[in-house]
Amino acid sequence: MNAMEEHCRDLLQNWRQQLNLNRREQGVLAGALKLLDRQLERLQTGTLRISVFGRVGVGKSSLVNALLGQKLMATDVAHGCTRQQQAVSWPRDVAGLQKVELVDTPGIDEVDAPARARLAARVALHADLVLLVLDADITRVELEALDTLQTMGKPVLTVLNRCDCWPEDQLPDLLRSIRSRLPAGLPPPLTVSAAPRQAVQLNDGRIRSREQPADVGALEIALCRLLEQRGQSLLLLNSLRQATTLQRQLEAGRLQRRRREAQGLIGRYAALKATGVAANPLMLLDLAGGFACDAALVRQLCSLYGLPLGGPAARKLIRQLSGQNALLGGAQLGLQVALGSLRQLLLLAAPFSAGLTLAPAAPVALAQAALAVHTTRRTGRMTARWLLEERGRGRRLQPGPATLMRRLARSNRGIVELMQEWPQPQSRPPLPSLLP
Repeated sequence: MNAMEEHCRDLLQNWRQQLNLNRREQGVLAGALKLLDRQLERLQTGTLRISVFGRVGVGKSSLVNALLGQKLMATDVAHGCTRQQQAVSWPRDVAGLQKVELVDTPGIDEVDAPARARLAARVALHADLVLLVLDADITRVELEALDTLQTMGKPVLTVLNRCDCWPEDQLPDLLRSIRSRLPAGLPPPLTVSAAPRQAVQLNDGRIRSREQPADVGALEIALCRLLEQRGQSLLLLNSLRQATTLQRQLEAGRLQRRRREAQGLIGRYAALKATGVAANPLMLLDLAGGFACDAALVRQLCSLYGLPLGGPAARKLIRQLSGQNALLGGAQLGLQVALGSLRQLLLLAAPFSAGLTLAPAAPVALAQAALAVHTTRRTGRMTARWLLEERGRGRRLQPGPATLMRRLARSNRGIVELMQEWPQPQSRPPLPSLLP
């Protein structure tokens, strides 16, 4: 692990220690927190996990047994022997890592498409590296699962098992076909024979198959080389992925709660401003009170979204509010002045008209109140948008996991190549859905 990776690891651990959750958030995110803490423990101890993934009956358990050098995983001629994930230690010393675990997984074609996608996502979440095992040309089911893995930024190696079952003149064509259908950036499949068998003739003339030694040398060499060069990077990347997912879930929940609170806050200030405008007969006091009400609303929203308003930030917000709302704001101010002047004239004329001019004053006051509600809601919404955009730019005292991932991407191109897709598609809800 280089200096940048060590620095990111320390910052990630500090971020986790300083993560301040309320009781509700702790309950909602309990599962994700537990997974993240386990991953951070593996990062600290240098324990890397490799998931063996694929369809039913492609020989995943046999491949794990071949890598282990002993039959620890159950295998059977009947498909679907593995019903849940099983982890065992790989008895190979890998420089830079204390331990490597091999994880056998259920077949991906035993369930329907939505459940298959969830299984692939769960495997990707728990694994630092995935071995996608094939036994023939790659199928639609396998490509869909591979797409899920890549969408989550999971490093994948493809392995073609049972190569001994293919004639030597057909195997190159099969490998070319698989490679042509793999997404760009994935290395070509590695060929293995996890549990080869050879036909033999018994003394009585009957033909039987006899088990032969496994041939997984090419895969072992490739794994050892990759883990020695990038093992710590794989652990750090998976830790950052899990932390980023947790961070986005946390922020999405908080933003939705802030949206509801902001709606209530804007509604209260709109009602206060409308009441004051409707009840107050003096136009100048209406304008002054309206500006004061909007200013107080902006300050309250800044406090709600956790971004103090002051200095350059205040000037930037004022410029944005005035720039985006100049035309409408001028029209609204003109309408407010006109309505206020009209109401004052009607009130002044009341003694001379035996109070008849007071009747039109009420609709004018209601129109002023409606306009005040509209301007207050617009000001609040524009302020909330600006605050959300400021938060989206990552202005934090402590960098979060997503920021650390971007730093790694800029500093080490080799890490980007491991991820296949960079950066991960944003899972944050669209901005309009967060606005009050």
